[in-house]
Amino acid sequence: MTVLNSILFYFLAALAIGSALLMVTRRNIVHAAIFLLAALLATAGIFLQLQADFLFIVQIFLFAGGIMALFVFAIMLVRPGIPSQPPRFTRQRFVATILTLILAAQVFFAVVLGSGSLRLAARSVDIAPKNTEAVGDALFRQFIVPFEIASILLLLAMIGAVVISRRNRDAFD
Repeated sequence: MTVLNSILFYFLAALAIGSALLMVTRRNIVHAAIFLLAALLATAGIFLQLQADFLFIVQIFLFAGGIMALFVFAIMLVRPGIPSQPPRFTRQRFVATILTLILAAQVFFAVVLGSGSLRLAARSVDIAPKNTEAVGDALFRQFIVPFEIASILLLLAMIGAVVISRRNRDAFD
């Protein structure tokens, strides 16, 4: 059974990485949004395989459902046009290359030089709730104020997006 789990994990990981790469390389914003959805669903599959039920449901409902619906509405409201000549980014390419090399070095050192004692300590500490009910209980009892503040900020951001889109639509009409 572990061989099948490994095959499934590597398939979902390759799907997530491939979709993410295709997402950032597409010029068509609708195609990029579809590849983002594929990456989010592959990540949800990895969470399900790891038996992280709460993260799986959050990934499906919040990200793949809610955020993607928001992106689709934003694409429809903004009506992105393709510029006649794409801008040239010469300095940004140099900075991006340096930052990519720095990130690759950090990942290399974390994977290759990571000590075994840190990994064991991370496994032994178990502060996460055991099931979804415990997560919901903690969210609505201990963290109710931050939860409500986040919901108010999201509501204000949505109202701001509608106001900005209406202002832009009036400029086009």
